[in-house]
Amino acid sequence: MSDEQRDTGTGWPEQAEPVRPSGPAGEPDPRPDAPDPDELSPLAPVAEPGESPDDDGETVNLADLPPAADRSAGSVESAGSVESEPVGVAAVAAPGRRVSSAGVMIGVLLALLGFTLVVQLKTTSTDPTLAATRQEDLVRIFSDLESRQKRLQQDIAGLEESQRQLRSGEQGRQAALQEATRRADELGILAGTLPARGPGLSVRFDAGGKPVGADQILDAVQELRGAGAEAMQISGGEGSPVRIIASTFFLDGPDGALVVDGRTIRGPYSITVIGDPTTMRTALNIPGGVIASVKGDGGTVSVDEPKVAEVSALHAPLKLEHARPVS
Repeated sequence: MSDEQRDTGTGWPEQAEPVRPSGPAGEPDPRPDAPDPDELSPLAPVAEPGESPDDDGETVNLADLPPAADRSAGSVESAGSVESEPVGVAAVAAPGRRVSSAGVMIGVLLALLGFTLVVQLKTTSTDPTLAATRQEDLVRIFSDLESRQKRLQQDIAGLEESQRQLRSGEQGRQAALQEATRRADELGILAGTLPARGPGLSVRFDAGGKPVGADQILDAVQELRGAGAEAMQISGGEGSPVRIIASTFFLDGPDGALVVDGRTIRGPYSITVIGDPTTMRTALNIPGGVIASVKGDGGTVSVDEPKVAEVSALHAPLKLEHARPVS
């Protein structure tokens, strides 16, 4: 290459046509302007140091190349005209970059997929039974738990009701026992099997010209019962007192004595009675009553009100032979 050609830039060799690759099976290129395969050499000459291979296989001295600024524009000036850089070079370089980006994306996706699988395996391993259970089985288990909860609640309610009934029954039995005890005490006092004490009167009969008869003592007992007397006993001048109950009888004994329930006592007679003192005093002082009768025979009747009247005499329990309670 002469100096004139180097200075004017007209001596650059024309660029050769780009090498057209053959088909995948070695078939000829179908494009109409494709070069003859026989004219293309598979081998390119090796460039010497300081030279660069040309497009047509010839070596070009690097000193003969235009400045880098012109080369970076992607064009080469030849024979007063600018020709574009061969298209084959960009077409070959671009697919390499796309394949590299796709590989990176595939690698990232695979990493994410692996991380997801690891997390899922760890989550499943925390509860393998429930995680491996089907949805139908989970629904059945939930239904069984609800049914069991309802049964337990019913059992709790039944036990609470039983406890309430037991407590109520215990209170009822306790109240019934207390009531039975009270009734037994009352009946024991009325039957003369229990001693008693309380407010009352002490009535003393002293004979005059005529002894106090059994009928007068019986009238006094009847008047006291009618006035609300609850417990009574009669005593004589000597001996122990005799309890007066509903079945007590009075008879006139020898020598002015008095027979009470088969026991003989002698005057003066004294009746101790428990009840309302005022009512019983009024009953004894009724005109024509027992006090008036005793005074008419020359005797005297004195009524005293002690602080506490005590009836200590007991009567033997009665043995019933014919009467039975009605159930």
